[in-house]
Amino acid sequence: MTTRGLFITGTDTGIGKTWASCVLLHALRQRGLRATGMKPVSSGCRDTLEGLRNADAEALIDASEPPPAYADCNPFAFAEPIAPHLAAAIRGTTIAPGPIHAAYARLAARADRVVVEGVGGWAVPFSDDWMQADLVDRLDLPVILVVGLRLGCINHALLSARAIALDGCQLIGWIANRIDPDMAFAAANTETLRQRIVAPLLGVLDHAPDGDAERASVSLDVRSL
Repeated sequence: MTTRGLFITGTDTGIGKTWASCVLLHALRQRGLRATGMKPVSSGCRDTLEGLRNADAEALIDASEPPPAYADCNPFAFAEPIAPHLAAAIRGTTIAPGPIHAAYARLAARADRVVVEGVGGWAVPFSDDWMQADLVDRLDLPVILVVGLRLGCINHALLSARAIALDGCQLIGWIANRIDPDMAFAAANTETLRQRIVAPLLGVLDHAPDGDAERASVSLDVRSL
């Protein structure tokens, strides 16, 4: 079976990309697939004896089978919780495609699916002349959009879907994540988006700040992935 990568982006920062990615990894594994996670670029990492570590990357590793080496999961890790190109500049380095491509190739050699979680929303710069969308294009990754269900999500989701298409990338599905458990008319908002996003709704995830990703995996339909 040819390894297929999947790129997970979101309508904003803090809308549950990591949660959705972990649930997706478990759903793929339950289909008998070897599924491993990757977080190419992260900021807001803590210093450990083993080096900088990011909580999102660690969550992806825990949800993966086979579990990747940390350096392959997260080739670029930065301490400052700011935009990655700014965090890189502070450290006097540049986020370059080479190490990410090499790490992705190592992961793909051992897995049927590589779930690649992006940073922030879609339109994130990695350097002065390289955008996150360029990475998706170069690795030829189809895109799954995580929509954080809260007031304003319709605008954010439709603009994100439009930007993905304009950048020449393929949106193959989206996941609704109930980040605001008190959102009024959440189901109606989801239905509005289902009618307007030209990609299937893969599932709706309940608000679960301390959720069990394996248990939540039944909420996703991953047969098309």
